[in-house]
Amino acid sequence: MTPGQFLEHLRKKAPAPAYLFLGQEPYQRERCRRALIDATLSAEERESGFSRHDLDQSSLASALDDAKSLSLFASRRVVWIAAAEAALPRGRASNEDEGPPAGDSSVLVEYLKEPTPDTVLVIEASRYDFEGEDKPKLERVQKFYSAVQAQVEFRSFSPEAARATAQSLAKQAGVQIGLAELAILLEATAGNVARIAVEIEKLRLYAGTNRKVTADDIAALVPDAQATTIFALVAALGRGDRARALQILDTLASAGEYMPLALTFLGTQFRLALVARDAGLKNAGQIQAHFNKLGARMWPERARQIEQTVQAFPKAKLEQAVVKLFQTDRSLRDARPDDRIVMEEMILTLTT
Repeated sequence: MTPGQFLEHLRKKAPAPAYLFLGQEPYQRERCRRALIDATLSAEERESGFSRHDLDQSSLASALDDAKSLSLFASRRVVWIAAAEAALPRGRASNEDEGPPAGDSSVLVEYLKEPTPDTVLVIEASRYDFEGEDKPKLERVQKFYSAVQAQVEFRSFSPEAARATAQSLAKQAGVQIGLAELAILLEATAGNVARIAVEIEKLRLYAGTNRKVTADDIAALVPDAQATTIFALVAALGRGDRARALQILDTLASAGEYMPLALTFLGTQFRLALVARDAGLKNAGQIQAHFNKLGARMWPERARQIEQTVQAFPKAKLEQAVVKLFQTDRSLRDARPDDRIVMEEMILTLTT
């Protein structure tokens, strides 16, 4: 089931005897954890009624022994079993299909035949994701714990879902944030909704609810947000706006930006734009689809930035920019008077 289905299930029915939480996405998992505890334990029962086991440090059998025991101080209990992947036997092929792997799973099967009344068991497997190299490993975990009927999958948010959730979180917090500033926040957090929630709370405390959040607010508070200033530099270079480009460079220098790192962002942007132009990609949707197909995951806002770069730079100027960036990178690594002087010389060349 999805996290939404799990939350709806808790609103309508009593919790199941056991749940398997699968996947790495932290925001929805924390929401579901809180909802389950609220639905199962009263405020007075939480100290005595909640127990946690980490299978990196203890066995599944010992955790289940705790679940079987009755508490003298709480009539209802939640037994949380984290790092569930550690219970799997080592050295077995991840693509085996002859049945559940041997190991401690038999004790879980026995427990679920007659689970302890008023006790909810949660087995959390958050080490692996549903895509890429992690997929067969997660499938093996799922097979090992197949005796648990109620399984909740915590998949990563899509770019569209992350944007919608960020807007909802900002509205709930009373934070006034425009679409452009929201795009900066999404880019800086790579669409990680757990991080977005934290950053929105920081913005609420910093900017308050009586004024609109600015790009400077985000740059001051959100790690990696300065990277978005690089895209503004690219746009200024594309327009041939030397004054604005030098002003942005001054902002980066004042913020203590490491110039070789800034140059790396610039180089990546120009190379992606050159690839997009060579592939004949016309708009942000085509750019995003093309790079996602190649395995380079791209957010819609980044695709739009590449689209703007492609539109601003003819192919010859893009190629010139890539060559100049290479030369600038080499100059930054040599003995030189100052990083900023090298960067200023690059801007002067590209805006000529």
